[in-house]
Amino acid sequence: MQAKLPSRPDLLLLLSLLLVILLNPVMDHGKWRLLVLAALTFIPVIISTTRLLQIKVWVRPALLLMLGNLVFLVASSVLHSRILDGIRWGFLAAFFALAAVGLFSYIKNSRSITEAHLITAVNIYLLLGMLWTAIYCMIDAIHPGSIQLGSQAADRQSQLLYFSLITLSTIGYGDVVAVGGETRMLAALEGVTGVLYIAITVAILVGRFERELPG
Repeated sequence: MQAKLPSRPDLLLLLSLLLVILLNPVMDHGKWRLLVLAALTFIPVIISTTRLLQIKVWVRPALLLMLGNLVFLVASSVLHSRILDGIRWGFLAAFFALAAVGLFSYIKNSRSITEAHLITAVNIYLLLGMLWTAIYCMIDAIHPGSIQLGSQAADRQSQLLYFSLITLSTIGYGDVVAVGGETRMLAALEGVTGVLYIAITVAILVGRFERELPG
């Protein structure tokens, strides 16, 4: 777990996450575009599983969650069921949570800091945003109206992704609002998580860097 790994897989994961985030508003319209968007979302899932395999952390649970997400994605697309769609997002949320924790343990247990660790730190932050996006999509599928969106257009997924990233960074513009009590607590928890993650990660990285200084 403490081995120095090449930064290329971490860079690929970062690029795939940024690709999903940037293409969400473009692809979140129409049935076929949504299917393409779901396929694009699967790319960081596969790369995250590869990274967990490299650092030998929770590979089997990751594979099971990835398979569950794929099965319910196909089922919800064929049967057009909001419940199945919600379960699919639940599997995806669990996967992103597992990947974020696994990659964070890689950083925490490493004795030195390399470029791969820095990129991994950014990946974890984006994975946290994707994690809460999946949770909000699950809630929106099972209990519509729990989150008041800026508009009622078809781009619900991209709006929830936007809401997640804005909440994680504690900016909070207020154009998308959590309505239900449980959803509000989840949004508050995401904001707290974003702040604590940055504080803890910076402390870990600085501590490792100071150990490497001569003298």
